[in-house]
Amino acid sequence: MSSATTRMNLRRLALLLAGLAMFGPFSIDTIFPAFPAIGAEFGADKLAMQQTISVYLVAYALMSLVHGPLSDILGRKRVILAGLVVFALASVGCALATSLPMLLAFRALQGLSAGVGLIVGRAVIRDVLHGDDAQRLMSQVSMIFGAAPAIAPVIGGWLLGWGRWPLIFWFLVGFSALLLLATWRWLPETLPRDARLKPAPRRLLRDYAWIFLNPRFQRLAAAAAFNFGALFLYIASAPAFVLDLLKLDERQFGWFFIPMISGMMLGAWTSGRTAGRIRGTHLANIGFACSGVAVLANVAYTQLFPHPTLPWAVMPMVLNAFGVALVFPIVTLAILDMYPRQRGSASSSQAFTALVVNAVIAGVLSPLLSHDARHLALAAAAFVATGWLIWRWENRRGRTPPQAPTVPDAMEPTGQI
Repeated sequence: MSSATTRMNLRRLALLLAGLAMFGPFSIDTIFPAFPAIGAEFGADKLAMQQTISVYLVAYALMSLVHGPLSDILGRKRVILAGLVVFALASVGCALATSLPMLLAFRALQGLSAGVGLIVGRAVIRDVLHGDDAQRLMSQVSMIFGAAPAIAPVIGGWLLGWGRWPLIFWFLVGFSALLLLATWRWLPETLPRDARLKPAPRRLLRDYAWIFLNPRFQRLAAAAAFNFGALFLYIASAPAFVLDLLKLDERQFGWFFIPMISGMMLGAWTSGRTAGRIRGTHLANIGFACSGVAVLANVAYTQLFPHPTLPWAVMPMVLNAFGVALVFPIVTLAILDMYPRQRGSASSSQAFTALVVNAVIAGVLSPLLSHDARHLALAAAAFVATGWLIWRWENRRGRTPPQAPTVPDAMEPTGQI
């Protein structure tokens, strides 16, 4: 296969994997503008509406432990296709919901299936590439995927202008159907049959215990989860932050999301461009430094100006998102390289760790803190500080993320794409 064909196929793979990762964030962010309308129809207050996020994330977290191992056993493509079918059906149920409990039940079903693209997609990347090439592809996927939280609430606001809130869930049905067709036609199966694991529940539990009890995995997963937690606190609090604190309307969520996601996309682009030129450890250090400066600036701003206004209220988030995007590919590839035969399980374990943190943020911290910009800023700073301290601990242990495996255990790109 020629190098030009390989590059073209890798670009197509990056676009497809980014699309598969998008329908998770779309499930969260597209409905933000509809919170007032849904709450009014079902008689639900802001705290009850916040549970449409936390229920989704709890289900997402629990099922994230299953997606990866299933893909190690059945193959990547089959598991992704099944997840897309379930997600489409769950979105139909959300669109037809006639009560809040019914909506929450189908939101949980969405959560059970939404993680398949993101989690299995990471394993696909590591199946076909290694070292700097894997970092570049991971960064390309992150850069494209980063647009999802920015455009999702904007799309939600537009759809509300054309019809009632169920139209948002019908949009998700159509989006998942398009991804289903694209995956069936264009996603290659990257895990050969002879490399798949045999179904063995006891071994699966042993593998999970082996991964979760590994101190290095705990440090790496926690560092990434807490660093992103600072950003996710604002994402989960977006309805209150945009509508109540910034005094914008349901069609103006873009003022909050677009700058933040622009920073994330720029960080992902920078990560891809610097792969092989700057050591992964140094790049992650730069990322944590950027996030640290951002949250300190945010704390200072909210202390001086308790009532946030544009553009100053969102500018620190741009730098924070940039730092998160520098850290994420380095930490994720380090975790996957620790378990070359259980990449699906390793990806699931990392996702589960992040999702547990995110579920606590969405279900507990956001409702408590989102009424005051100062409280949000201080909590975000605490998350970044915790992630950075854990990262420092990992560095002091002398087990920094490798630039590339000494002996490549992944197939060359021309062998799979």
